[in-house]
Amino acid sequence: MTETTYAHRTDSFEEKLRLLEAAWKRRDFRLARALTHSLRDTAMQTQHEEEIPGKSLMAATRFDAVASLPPAWRNWALGWQHCKTIHLDEPLGLERPPEPVEVLLSFPSAQVTSLAREIRVARVTDGALREVPCQVHGEVRRGAERLAKVLFMAGGTMHQRQTYLVFFGNPDAELPAYPTDLETRGEGFGLDIENDYYKASLSRQMGQLERMSIKRDHGLELFAGGEGHGEPPCIDWAHDYAASGHFQKFRVTLWETCPDYEVVRGPLATIVRRWGFPHSPVHPVFTPSRVHVDVEYRFYAGLPWFHKSGTMEAVKEFEAPALRDDEWVFSGNSFTEILWMGPDGKLKTGNPPPDSRENLWAVGFANPQSTDSFVALFLEHRGDGLPELKHNGSPSLFYRSHGQLWSRYPLPVKQVPAGAVLWQKNAYAALPFTAKDGPRLLEELRHRLVNPLMPSAGEVPKADAAKEQPGRLARPGEAGDSPISKQALWAALRDCKDEQLYSADINLVDLGLVHDLRVRGETVHVLMAMPHRGRPRLGYFTFGSGGNSMPVQKRLLQVPGVKKVLVEQTWAPAWNSNRLTDEGRRKLGLPA
Repeated sequence: MTETTYAHRTDSFEEKLRLLEAAWKRRDFRLARALTHSLRDTAMQTQHEEEIPGKSLMAATRFDAVASLPPAWRNWALGWQHCKTIHLDEPLGLERPPEPVEVLLSFPSAQVTSLAREIRVARVTDGALREVPCQVHGEVRRGAERLAKVLFMAGGTMHQRQTYLVFFGNPDAELPAYPTDLETRGEGFGLDIENDYYKASLSRQMGQLERMSIKRDHGLELFAGGEGHGEPPCIDWAHDYAASGHFQKFRVTLWETCPDYEVVRGPLATIVRRWGFPHSPVHPVFTPSRVHVDVEYRFYAGLPWFHKSGTMEAVKEFEAPALRDDEWVFSGNSFTEILWMGPDGKLKTGNPPPDSRENLWAVGFANPQSTDSFVALFLEHRGDGLPELKHNGSPSLFYRSHGQLWSRYPLPVKQVPAGAVLWQKNAYAALPFTAKDGPRLLEELRHRLVNPLMPSAGEVPKADAAKEQPGRLARPGEAGDSPISKQALWAALRDCKDEQLYSADINLVDLGLVHDLRVRGETVHVLMAMPHRGRPRLGYFTFGSGGNSMPVQKRLLQVPGVKKVLVEQTWAPAWNSNRLTDEGRRKLGLPA
């Protein structure tokens, strides 16, 4: 068959299932294993193209032209063409320190080239615009729209409404580089994440939070000692469940590597999401596909706490005499007091009384002498398709073979029906704790996090509210003032092709492999990705080899004024088909 369409050049999920079933019937196990890997690749590509990202805060068509803004703001935002307006409302009547705000926004595809490069956030303050560091992630294309999550930090005054403008539509924009205290080191999910308050180390084996150092005074190290259950010990021991009859326990900590994961790295947040089925102590002898675990850590710049959220979903009915969705273990006996909070939101010390042990909304430990503490604040905990969950997890200052720990067993039943889901969202805080101030600080933190700032679609303030202001939003080269025309540089890059797609005649710009383009004097800096880890050598495009007739450096050096070209490689974010231009999609045969 002559291949002329995208459907001809790949195989569908359904076709691969048919081939897999045939291979299984023939007992051709190596082919069956290969086809399961190929099925996963199909699922990943279909997810890139079709996964519903959520509901945008406002319609893609709801925006204002920068040209319509008051002159002072218009001049400050020179280079950008459009903006959206967001209101943030403070619901509690509290003075709030900064907290993360994340909104999903959609934009007309015809008006943006790269949301990661172009989006800027500015707060309206006393009639002036002040840029706010932001982080853009999860960019996807859906039809005639592009969507992305925009994360920024915001505080608030009691019952105050704040207004923010989100600027977009600037082809000369560069990836912003906001300086923060958040540092992320490592590759994949095995990361060290550090800010001014703590350093968190994720297991290089399965990505669980393994150790944590509190960065003050003597620098308390939180760790779990020993040899675990044969796997590396972690302070975060969730998520797991005991099989029928307590025959064995399935744990995510027994993953030899993450079955699947996504990582977002940026100046404001590092997000690590992992998912899969827990493993048996003798994996793969037992491989039930019954409980799908999906868990995410979020570590932030400038904050002494982090989030963990996730689900445990019953793919099919099963029996679980025990299941844990939150367990933390600390060796070394660093803490001297138990902390807990009931539904009244008041922090207490000592063992919870019997009538409170099934309704806990914060648990943890403290040492008032050293002022160290580590506390889990349970923000959301609910079940779908189940009776009311148990909100337990009474801490213990000493548990044999473990140390200091808490374990939450939320299941109200042993027989879990298919489709049941356990949901949770927690914050884990390492605040200085004194008998005088510690309880109040933790109570206020949980109260704020349960009642966050409320974003909504807004309207641009009236023109008479605008004031003249110094400075501008654009960095050098972002407002049509590049010493070498960026339009000419992008045009030159379109002459650089991926010649491994022999007859597609597709260039690097239409493939979306160029993340950023900066000009500094006579030097051009290009940030590029490779399509996948099987092609890790960027030099193929940079200086040419293996049939690449127009390398990036050679072509850009032909642009008048360019004396030096630096090409840097990145894997974050990973490339996918959402980065293709309209022309790129046409040349690969993908739907528009």
